[in-house]
Amino acid sequence: MVMNLPPWTTLADLAERYDAFLVDQFGVLRDDERAYPGANDALVRLKALGKSIIILSNSGRSGDYNADRLVKLGFDRSGFDRFLTSGDVAHDILAEETAGKSTTRCLTISSGDDRNLADSLGFESVDDAALADVVIISGSEAEKIPLSTYRTQLEPAARRGVPCYCTNPDRHKLAKGGVTAPGAGSIALTYQELGGVVRWFGKPYPAIYQKAQSLLGGVASDRIICIGDSIEHDIAGAAGAGLSSCLVRTGILKRSTEPELNEISEKYSARPDFLMQRFVFG
Repeated sequence: MVMNLPPWTTLADLAERYDAFLVDQFGVLRDDERAYPGANDALVRLKALGKSIIILSNSGRSGDYNADRLVKLGFDRSGFDRFLTSGDVAHDILAEETAGKSTTRCLTISSGDDRNLADSLGFESVDDAALADVVIISGSEAEKIPLSTYRTQLEPAARRGVPCYCTNPDRHKLAKGGVTAPGAGSIALTYQELGGVVRWFGKPYPAIYQKAQSLLGGVASDRIICIGDSIEHDIAGAAGAGLSSCLVRTGILKRSTEPELNEISEKYSARPDFLMQRFVFG
C-alpha cells in the first residue's frame, strides 16, 4: 500500500501558520551524541519571530537537567522558553499523591544510575526488587544490558504487585552510532508481561500536553504544532491532544519507507499533518 503522504513543509511555512511549537528533543534536535546541523539556528530564528517554544521530551530526568545538556551541546538557552519532560510531569503528580506518606522504598531502572526522581520525592532507593514498594523506570541501557536481564531483575516486584511508574514511554532509543536500542518503554512492557501494573507518563499520554498548554498562557489549540520523529509518541500524542503535528524524517523513522510509515500510522490511528525533511529553518 502506498502512503497518501501529507504535504511537505518547512519551518518558515509553519511559522506563518502557528504561534507555538512543541518540539521533540531526540531525533529532531539531536541524537545521542551531538546536535543536528541547523537545529539551534532554527530555534533561534523561530524565537526571533516571536514564537513560543517548549521542548517536549520523554525523558525521566528534569527539564532543567535536559536544558543544561542542550546548552552543553551548543544550543542557545534563549532559543526556547521551557524544557518540559515526562519526568517533570511524573514528579508533580507523584509528589501530590505521596504527600504525607511514610518512607517509600524505590527501585529505579535508568541510564547512568540516575535516581533523581526518587531522590527528589524523598524515596529510599533500593537495588533489590524484592524490597521495593514502588518501581520507577526512567531510562534504558538496553544497548548493553539484555532485556532478559531486566526481566529477571524486575520479576520479584511484578510478582508482588508492586506499582511501576514509567517516566519515559519510548519503546526505542537512539544509541551511540545512530543505532536503535530498546527504550525504557520496552522495559516497562516487560514489567507488564510479568503481570505488573504500569502507570505511564509522557507522550502520547494526555498529562504532558495539558501541562505544556498551561505553560503557553492561553495560545489557542489551532495555533500550536507538535514536531517530532515518532508516530507512536509525537504524532499520536498530538492527535490525542487535538493539536497539529509535523513528522521530521530524521530520528528513529529515518530509514522507514512510505508503506512502513503508512502501516505505523494505521497501527496508532495517527497521521501527521505535515512532513519535514529536517528541523532546519527554510
